[in-house]
Amino acid sequence: MFTAKILLLGSGELGKEFVISTKRYGCYVVACDSYANAPAMQVADESEVFSMLDAGALRNAIEKHRPDFIVPEIEAIRTEVLQDFEDKGFTVVPSARAASLTMNRDRIRELAATELGLRTSKYRYAESLEEVREGAEHTGLPCVIKPVMSSSGKGQSTVRTPDQLELAWNDAVANMRGDRKKVIVEEFIAFEYEITLLTIRSREGVSFCEPIGHRQERGDYQESWQPTPMTEKLLDDAKEMARKVVDNLGGYGIFGVEFFVTRDEVVFSELSPRPHDTGLVTLLSQNLSEFDLHARAVLGLPIPQVRLHGPTASAVILADREAERFTIQGLSNALVLGSADADVEVRIFGKPTTRKHRRMGVALASGGTVEEARERARQAASRVQIGYEP
Repeated sequence: MFTAKILLLGSGELGKEFVISTKRYGCYVVACDSYANAPAMQVADESEVFSMLDAGALRNAIEKHRPDFIVPEIEAIRTEVLQDFEDKGFTVVPSARAASLTMNRDRIRELAATELGLRTSKYRYAESLEEVREGAEHTGLPCVIKPVMSSSGKGQSTVRTPDQLELAWNDAVANMRGDRKKVIVEEFIAFEYEITLLTIRSREGVSFCEPIGHRQERGDYQESWQPTPMTEKLLDDAKEMARKVVDNLGGYGIFGVEFFVTRDEVVFSELSPRPHDTGLVTLLSQNLSEFDLHARAVLGLPIPQVRLHGPTASAVILADREAERFTIQGLSNALVLGSADADVEVRIFGKPTTRKHRRMGVALASGGTVEEARERARQAASRVQIGYEP
């Protein structure tokens, strides 16, 4: 009846698009998350509600559904359970080791810097305010402080003066995920821009999408665009570093590899072994989105040449308060910005509640140049309003 059964661990907006891609290939998907009616659950065949950090519940879900592929969409998972099932012959995407290493920033940073010798920022780990101060002395100020495990930039701060260290430590602890009270203190890189290099590892080898530029606020992505002009040398350096990391991690799927780019070098930042939020732009920019590519790589399907349609950008649609009753308004006003030579699209994620700064959707736009596409995406996003009901 179906080509494969997938157990999706985490069911946010990225998981939703992945489910849509896999359904087109005839898969049966069970979407799991800690709350009911999460975005991916709305398009999946079945759903389960439990915390991915509950080892017993995670084990029960895998044993109940016995999937062909276990696909994590979030970092906060009991990865030792994934390893147990991988040892029993289950397929974890891209691998249980990759999920474990990237669940915590300290582990993937050690792999990149120590084992693979990649250029990274100077860094120290800290489990107390005193160790944070010692870490800042090592890296110098300004520095960046963030939890070793979080999502979407939560708990990340740039510290410019010593009196800001305690506030940054408290913010990181308050916003970390999991049960590890640990942060990374890292050197502030004076980069010219930062990119996500979507890297596909399939049975055919390693391939890449065009680099994606992005802008963040509060450590969270606000805009992304494709392509980002880079010199051939810097792009080759980024590809070589990304290839080293994904080949070391193993398995098949798409990896979002983040880099800081200065005038004369590329600096490895982070890696996600799954579709990346900045890659939402590929829903409009490419012949195959990052979600289509992830699905193909996971299922062992051919990966064709990825073609860029032209300059494209995304801009997020944010809530500004906490609410359970709300409506999405202004879609016509946003979509009318499309024209004969420029596309505009909107994706509403379907999250059942709002909170301040929560991503509720994304606007996508093309243009003659990246700047035109960015401006059109920002305008479209601003026209989509969230109406809060009493």
